[in-house]
Amino acid sequence: MTSPSTARISIIGAGPGGLTCARILQRHGIAVTVYDRDPHRDARNQGGTLDLHADDGQLALREAGLLDEFFALARPEGQEMRELNPAGELLTHHVAAPDELFKPEIDRGQLRTLLLDSLQPGTVRWGHSLHRVSGPADGPRTLHFADGTTAETDLVIGADGASSRVRPILSPAVPQYTGVHFLEAWFDDVETRHAALSELVGQGGAHAADGERALFAQRNSGGHLRVYVIRKRPADWLTAAGLSTEDTAGVRAHLLAEFADWSPRMRQLIADNDGPYVDRPIFALPVPHTWAHHPTATLLGDAAHLMPPLGVGVNLAMLDASDLALALARSATVDEAIRAYENTMLPRATDIAKMLEGRAEDLLSTDVPDFGDDDTRP
Repeated sequence: MTSPSTARISIIGAGPGGLTCARILQRHGIAVTVYDRDPHRDARNQGGTLDLHADDGQLALREAGLLDEFFALARPEGQEMRELNPAGELLTHHVAAPDELFKPEIDRGQLRTLLLDSLQPGTVRWGHSLHRVSGPADGPRTLHFADGTTAETDLVIGADGASSRVRPILSPAVPQYTGVHFLEAWFDDVETRHAALSELVGQGGAHAADGERALFAQRNSGGHLRVYVIRKRPADWLTAAGLSTEDTAGVRAHLLAEFADWSPRMRQLIADNDGPYVDRPIFALPVPHTWAHHPTATLLGDAAHLMPPLGVGVNLAMLDASDLALALARSATVDEAIRAYENTMLPRATDIAKMLEGRAEDLLSTDVPDFGDDDTRP
């Protein structure tokens, strides 16, 4: 049986979960390689802001030895939350106390940089888009990349999100559309170019809904703001309407017509964006999602338990990553470690997924959803 200290361990995906797992493994003297499809670390925007919770995401960062560095970057003021009505009137307002650190905000890109910089040089192999995994369940496995190269491994960890290429060797499950659709809009230099919206949203998030449609605005660092336009629509509604995200003016006109009875102030969150909209239909894995144990493969984060974006995604991925890395550090064999990890992770994920099942429509509710953990990245 393979020992974690001598195993060839491969993580697919350099997101927060995969990088957290790699960091904790290296802190325990266990070698690991991370493969990611991006050609380099700065190849694309990493998405919006996240709130890392004291009882999961922050626990993982403590095991990674990065909690102090996180707090140096985090924005406790980002815990502010405003609930507005379609007229733009303030209904409820939470302002974080000066010492409140339960779930401070950090940009996804800042968190990724923090984790990347903590790894040993050469840990991440950029430009490696996984095509498939082959080999017997008892190993070794072969990773087949899109460029035709391969790598042999004793353990493959799927941290590659909703469209995981590792998941098929463990489970036939595929994400299903929830019926809820996001369009993401970006605003830059909001303090000067969009001062009215900066005042409307505040330092954290602002949500407004009428039961059929909703807007959620999310402050990012560096003077940026993201707004999610949320409605129940078919996944392909843009195409069906003769639109595409390249037609910014056409999409904007369509949205303004849909939100015609909202106040002009609120409609600025739709119409004053800088650049194109981003199409983000919301998918989730079936509940429960489990699989038979394999001694050479496992999953974490969205690859294992994709859920609606209601405040758990990245936090749960990082907790998974910590649990898996610690199991490998404390077990005599890789097989034993995977069993221990899955015995903890799968029941936890199932319980949370059952609570959130069918609740994507909560995003349209006039109650305030917990949006801080931005799970909308594909």
